[in-house]
Amino acid sequence: MPIQKDVFIKNYLKALNNGDAAVFAGAGLSASSGCVNWKQLLKEIAEELELDIEKESDLVAVAQYYYNRSGNNRARLNEIIKDAFQTGKLPNDNHHILARLPISTYWTTNYDKLIEKSLENNGKICDVKVCCANLTITLKGRDAVVYKMHGDVDRPEESVLIRDDYESYHHEKTPFINALSGDLMTKTFMFIGFSFTDPNFSYICAHLRAHLKGNLREHYCFLKDVSETDYSDRDQFEYEKRKLLYFIDDLKRFNIKTVLIKEYSEITEILQSIKRRYNSRTVYISGAAAEYEPDGKEAYEEFISKLSGLLIHKGFKIVSGYGLGVGSAVISGALSEIYYNQKKSLTDQLILRPFPQGDDVKAMWEAYRQDMISYSGISIFLLGNKKENGTTVLSNGMRSEYEISKKQGNFLIPIGRTGYISKELWRELLDEKQDDHTFDIYRGDVESLGDDTKTLDEVMETVIELIKKVK
Repeated sequence: MPIQKDVFIKNYLKALNNGDAAVFAGAGLSASSGCVNWKQLLKEIAEELELDIEKESDLVAVAQYYYNRSGNNRARLNEIIKDAFQTGKLPNDNHHILARLPISTYWTTNYDKLIEKSLENNGKICDVKVCCANLTITLKGRDAVVYKMHGDVDRPEESVLIRDDYESYHHEKTPFINALSGDLMTKTFMFIGFSFTDPNFSYICAHLRAHLKGNLREHYCFLKDVSETDYSDRDQFEYEKRKLLYFIDDLKRFNIKTVLIKEYSEITEILQSIKRRYNSRTVYISGAAAEYEPDGKEAYEEFISKLSGLLIHKGFKIVSGYGLGVGSAVISGALSEIYYNQKKSLTDQLILRPFPQGDDVKAMWEAYRQDMISYSGISIFLLGNKKENGTTVLSNGMRSEYEISKKQGNFLIPIGRTGYISKELWRELLDEKQDDHTFDIYRGDVESLGDDTKTLDEVMETVIELIKKVK
């Protein structure tokens, strides 16, 4: 039987937090980016062979037939791979979500470069392994390794496509087999867009199962459920349903648990849920101040410092853009807790992203804010003012960070008690949520954050309790 989505999310989040989450991507991951699947890739050569690709289940054999008929010449097959995967494809939502999660190991049978592109687009250094020689080299400072076990569009002549390639794989690609076997033993994989028909993968899993005598690490996959609307004949629907359930049970031999979905869009929703829940451990602090009414600079700096330290103490990470008049207090509170109490690494608990200065870089600030906030799941807003021509005005940068946080799905905590634009954002949030009954669990706490009679210590306690509810 398949497992519940929440069970998968909980277990994969545990792997993410432990640093041993991995992804195995098949053609389905790239489908919404316009990349072809195997049947589409081989459709033309099947027609040349006078075969109906829809009637063929052994697609490796179709590729081999064409190679045989071509006098053992791969030129046409290489051209098909180039044409199909090298023209203007862009990463999709699933690629982007995965790239923003702390996943350092990717395996794929795909020839396209979409995993690498999405990682690079998210500022990560990607170490790509296409051939055995690549496995002996480690890219300095890498954030993720992408193992392309069937080759790459740039080297189609070395791709795994025909039966000859599969039959020789165990001899010519032994280092890849050993590397994947090791990862399957030590990491928790999420199989996405993978059909499990690949002979190489089946060979590796079978050998692992024999060697480990059934003591296999737990992994997860997505499979689309059989829909009655896809069949005019009910008997055929029931037959396909039975076959799917048998297949799901068979995957359990390799300790691969199935998440059954009705539509492929559910995968994106599940990945977004994983990202939200993972990011709920990280708090973005947005603040800027040139004046500190009514409590005064010293009182607000102490409040911000204590709040930052308490967040670290409670096990949260902090992201901050080092806002004017606020950033130093965030750092001092976080560092005191990290160095003197927890004795942990700074990079594990605090991400600082000071804004680049100068008129020529201001155009990048929006993208810079989006990147910073993407690491978090909760956004706190406090104070929010600046000086323009000697006059105190509300911070438009903080409003921009509020809108970005809202768009990215962060839980918003504007501390209206600190005044300025935070007060405006607090009012706007309550107005927007006035008819939202799912917000009722948080409403009382959020309302109290704008109470001017509360002390800053009382406000801090409310913020912490609110964040606990969110997490």
